Amino acid sequence: MFVSCPPPNPARHLVESLRQARIIPDVLNCEPQAVIQVLYPCDIVVEPGITISVDEAVKEPIIRWKSDASKLYTFVMIDLDMPKAKGHYLLWLVGNIPGCDVVRGERIVAYMDKRSSEGKELHRSLFLAYRQYLELDFDEPYLTAADTEGRAHFDVNGFAKKYALGSPIAANFFVAKWEWAWNWTAD
Repeated sequence: MFVSCPPPNPARHLVESLRQARIIPDVLNCEPQAVIQVLYPCDIVVEPGITISVDEAVKEPIIRWKSDASKLYTFVMIDLDMPKAKGHYLLWLVGNIPGCDVVRGERIVAYMDKRSSEGKELHRSLFLAYRQYLELDFDEPYLTAADTEGRAHFDVNGFAKKYALGSPIAANFFVAKWEWAWNWTAD
């Protein structure tokens, strides 16, 4: 006798992981319908909720999601676990992306390759993709990878409302773990 198993549903697994990590309802009040594929160097594939070393997330990843090549999208990456004094911290922001070709989009905030270990040992990093209804003229300040001012207290829902982006169509997240390469001992 053969048992037929339903195929895995990546979007359902994503939503379950977002709920378990309290991203839904604390940050998002909707359920994204697709998973953003994230690939860091050294073949580190980000599955929803995976824990990786912060050192593995230093380089800008390759990003893909199910998209329509004739539409424009906005992509956001935020750190949800900075101290309350900094709130949600903007790590990367790209707008007017044709399809899911992030490289060809308008880089508003460059990928932050060096992150602070402030706060908790574990930091949730959230990726969101929004479908735009037209090409947008963003008035956010351009930030380089080295800029730390202007990234704190990023309100992703306020940003989405400001630009009429609606709810994110796709999401993913990982947990970055701070691991120290050395141990200090007193003599």
